[in-house]
Amino acid sequence: MMINFRNPAADRPRCDRRLTGMNSAADGYGSSCIMSMSLDGCGKEQLKTQFVTREGVYKLLTLATYSRPNRIGYNVQTNTSVRVSFVGYSPSDTNGNNDRMCFNIGRELYVFYYKGTKKGADLTKPIDKKLYKGISPTCHDFNSTAITEDSLPLIVGFSTGLVQLIDPVRKDVSVLFNEEKIIDKTKVTCVKWVPNSKHLFLASHASGQLYLYNETFTCGTTTPSYQQVKSGEGFTVHTCKTKSTRNPMYRWLIGGDYNSINEFAFSPCNLYLAVVSQDGFLRIFHYDKMELIGMARSYFGGFLCVCWSPDSRYIVVGGEDDLVTVYSISEHRVIARGQGHHSWVSVVAFDPYTSTPPSMEPCLPGYYRLGSVGHDTQMCLWDITDDILHHVTLVSPLPVTSKQNGVINNTKHNVNANNVQKQTQDPMRLIGTTACPRFDQCPRLEPLICKKIAHDRLTALIFREDCFVAACQNGYVYTWARPGTITSLNAHLVSDPNSIMSSLDLPSLNSTSAV
Repeated sequence: MMINFRNPAADRPRCDRRLTGMNSAADGYGSSCIMSMSLDGCGKEQLKTQFVTREGVYKLLTLATYSRPNRIGYNVQTNTSVRVSFVGYSPSDTNGNNDRMCFNIGRELYVFYYKGTKKGADLTKPIDKKLYKGISPTCHDFNSTAITEDSLPLIVGFSTGLVQLIDPVRKDVSVLFNEEKIIDKTKVTCVKWVPNSKHLFLASHASGQLYLYNETFTCGTTTPSYQQVKSGEGFTVHTCKTKSTRNPMYRWLIGGDYNSINEFAFSPCNLYLAVVSQDGFLRIFHYDKMELIGMARSYFGGFLCVCWSPDSRYIVVGGEDDLVTVYSISEHRVIARGQGHHSWVSVVAFDPYTSTPPSMEPCLPGYYRLGSVGHDTQMCLWDITDDILHHVTLVSPLPVTSKQNGVINNTKHNVNANNVQKQTQDPMRLIGTTACPRFDQCPRLEPLICKKIAHDRLTALIFREDCFVAACQNGYVYTWARPGTITSLNAHLVSDPNSIMSSLDLPSLNSTSAV
């Protein structure tokens, strides 16, 4: 599949480019895209500090914004996105310091106590801060299973392929994986601890490889030799051929060499792994069985982000087609697309505190609240309602001979990793099928709200009980209070928004941090 790339910083779509060679499949996409451009007016909008939904008013807590201690904007001459990770620990903490937050800015990594909507950001007292030389952190994840009062395991991936285990509390912990780059030389795109494991984590790379590590094992000093243990359409799984166990324990090659894995996510039920790649595919695996159970294809370009609904029934993906795509696990098909962004969708996230999953009782319909942010600096909120979830369309099934009841069965093939791409047929065959219905073949979602909340592209979105957190590329992590959470005790956090926002709107001033 040929992927057309656009400038990641571009705020407006190129409808003419997207429509080239796609008219037969678009069925109206181009005209609606042009309409959205004209409605936007192509003018510079003012940042929003509050917006209204049916729940009430969401407000930006200007004094609860996290960034560099000096609040100087970052010189965004790097493609390393600002990412945010959270972890909570509560048993004996009576000071309201239950949550820890990590975020990266350029070559820097910060860990803070996170106060939420209770107190403002104290940037003078980080739990830990690191400045790396010559490399940039690209992703990170706390181990919520292993956290204690005295230990806070944090795994960090880097632009050079290096992976590091650190402990912001103990300080003396620093374990390096792939230090010599003999496992993989490409950027680490996503790292996640395996659910309910104290020692296992996964790391994906721009090379299209996904590696399973055990933090108690060492990496070898020579290039690993692999043996195939599983394969299926578009993927193979290998294990290291060594006399003693070492890292990586397993290597997955998904979609072919140098087909970047952009993100992956475990389902809340811990059974499944969803992977999105630059080839425009969402692939869903039964993790323990290493079996492909479903797939979907983007309407245009690559998929960049993925998330699961709280009940593991649905997957939402976003990417370079500027759309939000909803996939049903039980029905093994794309059930809806959301159109509201004017550029690439960088993050999608369900809001578990506002969603009401469908009940078994037919008289109690449910709905899901979804959020998305993108390179257009916009945040969109979407409601996926019961009529969307149960909408029936006539779409062709997946043209896969080994498919039964919508599930892709896996068989072993005598192929090596370099031939994995050949197992996948022409992706264009999926246009008009359950994996990629044409634009008029599935329901179209309209955003509940769509607001500009940053001056640079947005790179993180996390929903919490009392707020949601968003981050943008120039290094600011914003806290937005949910309706009803502003009281006399924290009203000062939203005071004087104009002066605070003017300081956050400054152009990048620190050129020494550019990578």
